[in-house]
Amino acid sequence: MNGILVVSATRAEAAHVPERYETVITGIGKVDAAVAVTAALAAYPADARPLVVNIGTAGALHTHHSGLFLPSAVINHDISSEILKSLGHPVQDVVRIDDGDGSVLATGDSFVSDAEIRDALSARADLVDMEGFAVAYAARRMGARCRLVKHVSDRADDSALDWPKQVDRSARELARWLVERY
Repeated sequence: MNGILVVSATRAEAAHVPERYETVITGIGKVDAAVAVTAALAAYPADARPLVVNIGTAGALHTHHSGLFLPSAVINHDISSEILKSLGHPVQDVVRIDDGDGSVLATGDSFVSDAEIRDALSARADLVDMEGFAVAYAARRMGARCRLVKHVSDRADDSALDWPKQVDRSARELARWLVERY
């Protein structure tokens, strides 16, 4: 098609992506995202894998964050990496992304809607989602380039529970960004 594989957790987040883009809807969470991206990329020859562009919503971990972000790094925030490393098991819990904006995305399987959890995560990251790390990690393991594009939909507190009302606005901004770049 156009050398781009658009990846989104939900149909709602990809609702305004034009049909000319191959789009994979992974489902919510790290396991579903990693499996879906790996399966999609496995359908391509190893030397012809597309650029993976993961579009989606994210919670802001700082009150001054809003709008669109292109994270430069994504962390797997809910793995006990320090303990596992101390037991002799190396864990990759950070993936660096080329051409990002300097922001850091934290990915975990827990839906963050509690201000106390948000504030703890804010020491390590700018945004939080549930798929970004898995998408970036799977793409890297499969030899594909990856770009993360996240739009702030909430403040990662009780406002996150209004996500269904906010997602269409984010989906429009994400699709606009995609069309303007690719």
